[in-house]
Order: sequence, then structure tokens, then C-alpha cells
Amino acid sequence: MALKEQSPATPKTSRKNPRVAARSIDTYTVQCNKCSKWRVISTEEEYEEIRSKMKESPYVCDRKLGISWDDPADIEYNATRTWLIDRPSIPKTPQGFKRSLVLRRDFSRMDAYYFTPTGKKLRTHNEIAAFIETNPKYQDVKLSAFNFTPPKVMEDTIPEHVVRKIPSIGKSNKKKALKDST
Repeated sequence: MALKEQSPATPKTSRKNPRVAARSIDTYTVQCNKCSKWRVISTEEEYEEIRSKMKESPYVCDRKLGISWDDPADIEYNATRTWLIDRPSIPKTPQGFKRSLVLRRDFSRMDAYYFTPTGKKLRTHNEIAAFIETNPKYQDVKLSAFNFTPPKVMEDTIPEHVVRKIPSIGKSNKKKALKDST
């Protein structure tokens, strides 16, 4: 999965803070288990279907119509965009719900949320359980269908201009790290 920052010429801003450029996932990709080439997946839904079954049925090029291992990769892994690597076998989002991934400003990680069919943002399994309990229409939706594990942000593709925070190990270690850096 690749994330591309908006170009300075056409900035896209977030609704909450118009001064902050939005970062969104613009391309869903999977890597062939046999030839290791990256293949672009047309929709988020198709990507989620592939990802949810990755352990039992690893992706191979010939699953994409008209593509074989001899064909060049659809996209090359490089630093022209920030790459996110999703964990295999995260369940497909239940129908009507939407899984949302938000990249932190310092590119340290992503946060995963779910939006209900009514538009409510849920941040934890407890919130999902409470929503299902209070909405009998969704009683058949299993709690195990929700996974808050975010994709891994690939360090070698983070833009150079991004200011990274010092890892929070503890106040004394943070002070030591700051002292050592001066």
C-alpha cells in the first residue's frame, strides 16, 4: 500500500485544520509471492479481500487478469512516495463499516479507526462492542472482524523534510538523548 503526499501546487487540506495538508492512501498494492513484483490493486475492497486471505492464499501475479510473472511490475518500490506495509490476514471490514487509517504528522505510525454505517468513529474494540450492543441491526457482525493493527510505515520512504520525534522511552532517557544530540 502506498501513500502519496499531495504536491505543493495542488495541496489538499484536512477538514479539521485547513493549514495541514492531508495525507491519503492513493494506491493499493500487493507483492507477488513468486516473483516479488508489486501489483496495483484497483479498489480498496479488492485489496482488503486479498489481504484478509493472504496467509491461506498468497497473492501471485496470474490472479490479475492478463498478467504473468514475465510482465514488468506495475509499480516500483522507491522513495517517490511513502510506503505502508499492511499485516497479512487482517479481516475484511464488515459491510457498511469503513476502516480508516490516519498517518501521524511525524510519520512515526498510522492509527486505525472504524466508521459505523451511521458515521460514528470508533477507536477501540470496547466502542465497537458497545455500538453492536446498542444497535440490534448489527448483532450478526463479529467483534473479531475488526482489527486496529496499523500498517508499518517504511522508514526508507519517509520524506526527508519530515521532523521525527525522539522515541518516548522515558523522561530520563529522552533528556539524555537530547543532551547527547547537542
